[in-house]
Amino acid sequence: MRDFAAGIRYVVRGQAWVFTHRRWLAWGLLPALITLVLYAAALVVLALYAGDAAAWATPFADDWDDTWQAVLRTTFAFLMFAFGLLLAVITFTAVTLLIGDPFYESLSEQVERDEGHLPAGPDRPLVVELWISLRDSVRVLLRVLMFTLPLFVLGFVPVLGQTVVPALGFSVSGFFLTVELVSLGMERRGIPLEHRLRLLRARLGLALGFGVPLVLAFLVPLAAVVLMPGAVAGATLLTRDLAAAAPPRPE
Repeated sequence: MRDFAAGIRYVVRGQAWVFTHRRWLAWGLLPALITLVLYAAALVVLALYAGDAAAWATPFADDWDDTWQAVLRTTFAFLMFAFGLLLAVITFTAVTLLIGDPFYESLSEQVERDEGHLPAGPDRPLVVELWISLRDSVRVLLRVLMFTLPLFVLGFVPVLGQTVVPALGFSVSGFFLTVELVSLGMERRGIPLEHRLRLLRARLGLALGFGVPLVLAFLVPLAAVVLMPGAVAGATLLTRDLAAAAPPRPE
């Protein structure tokens, strides 16, 4: 619980940093706003066609009683939209970081300067940085799907699907949201994705304490746009302390 509480404190510290540095808050809002518009359009389309998709995916229910057919297809449509929403929350950060890489890189660097030391970082062209970010984001997404697809199926199980599965889903989302957000500071230190995952698994409570509150907050309309700059700042602060306390990474 102590690590979980520490993760929450990093969320608060990151938001406090950007709201006392208003120029950086405004600087970080634009990429998140662009991503939000794109995702909102995709979710509206999903909501409009979820019923048709449910009917297409359950042809075996065509001859069922109308009541049970409606229950099945409504549940399927709801879970499909919930899965889409969860996937949007999980990937929102990766897409926003990709769109706003120069914005958030500058913000993260300023946080490091304020804290007293900015690591030199690898000298790579922007195109290479974007490629590495995209590659790592895809690899993280594949890991997320390994967890979320089984959870989606378990969502159909009565009681379990309405209690344990959502809690596990938020935990998985929170962990991988933290993985995405620390990427700027970790890449600056030359720490590859595999080692980032090991560091965060070793401090699972810290990763969940940071990521889960943000996942829940990002479900509120427009909250992701407002909170994204502070999330990057908080992740930078977390990265500094996590990397400083971690043992040297293996070659």
